[in-house]
Amino acid sequence: MDMTRRTLLMAGAALPLASGAVRFADANEASMRPMRRIAVEEHFTIPELTAAWRGVIQAGAADEPGFRLLVETVYSNPTPAMALINKRLADMGDDRIQYLDKMGIDLQVVMIAAPGVQVLQAAEAKNIARLANDRLAEMIGLHPQRFAGLATIAPQDPAAAAVELHRAVKTLGLRGAIIHSHTKGEYLDQEKFFPIFEAAAALQVPIYLHPREPSPDMLKAYLDYYLFFAGWGFAAETGLHAMRLIFSGLFDKLPTLQIVIGHLGEGIPYWLERVDYYQQFLIESGKQKQMRKPASAYFKDNFTVTTSGMNSPVAIDHALKVLGADRIMFAVDYPYTYGDKDVAVMNGSTIGHGAKQKIFQTNAERLFKL
Repeated sequence: MDMTRRTLLMAGAALPLASGAVRFADANEASMRPMRRIAVEEHFTIPELTAAWRGVIQAGAADEPGFRLLVETVYSNPTPAMALINKRLADMGDDRIQYLDKMGIDLQVVMIAAPGVQVLQAAEAKNIARLANDRLAEMIGLHPQRFAGLATIAPQDPAAAAVELHRAVKTLGLRGAIIHSHTKGEYLDQEKFFPIFEAAAALQVPIYLHPREPSPDMLKAYLDYYLFFAGWGFAAETGLHAMRLIFSGLFDKLPTLQIVIGHLGEGIPYWLERVDYYQQFLIESGKQKQMRKPASAYFKDNFTVTTSGMNSPVAIDHALKVLGADRIMFAVDYPYTYGDKDVAVMNGSTIGHGAKQKIFQTNAERLFKL
């Protein structure tokens, strides 16, 4: 062994491997294991979807006021940064791979960008979802070592969404589904959406509950100061959605169902003790129904969080203390967050090799069956 390599090993440094993987050296070289970096909340679009979005806006988007505001604020903003984001969303090949190589990321789990097909009418939504899944499968087929994917489904027709999820997993090889929170103001705790969760549980694949702007009924209070946007409103809306799923009793009916939410849990890990306390108070007051477990237990058993857009070491440390390393996965939120800081923070983290490998690699491999 040359002196440089020996020095790196003794210092516990990272050794480069092929394809961007990293091998973290422990004091005991025999304990070293190759480590892949897998990013699990990475986005794309297809031209047919962006055209359909334009159609919704041109028609007035009367039932989608938040989406209309989002487009006016972000997608219609002719800044160089927004133009680059749109270009990266549309890219399905070489530029994406160059980005992965530059960032040292081995594999992206790719999903349709928010709000997906959920602002469309049911028939159009189903057609574009199927097309997006076919395109994503083609992309993965060309680069199977660099990409995996989650299916786009249209909750507007829950039975058809369950059928498309089955096709996407069994025929196309996708690894779960992405749902961008509410669909025209409706939340997934409603009984009519149960076939989607039933299909996911039967297929043993997770559903990624991804943020979008607050629903029409809650939007007004978030309009001032643009609080509806990603800095606050997205997390508030998706955290509420996750709580609705828990308190609906969904996980008593489907105890093996797994949900993924980003941004280190949309604030929920910080609130779990307080949620449990008032859950018990409300049960004793007859305001909430008794469930098999406290709310925090469902979150710890049925949810996995990702680091997407949240590269604060303090926040990561808190999530680790509350949830444990088995319930956290690495994500970038590409192209909205480009990834250099995210990768650097996790590379430089002092959380320990075992936890780091779970977050970077093995949790995603297990959950998505990579």
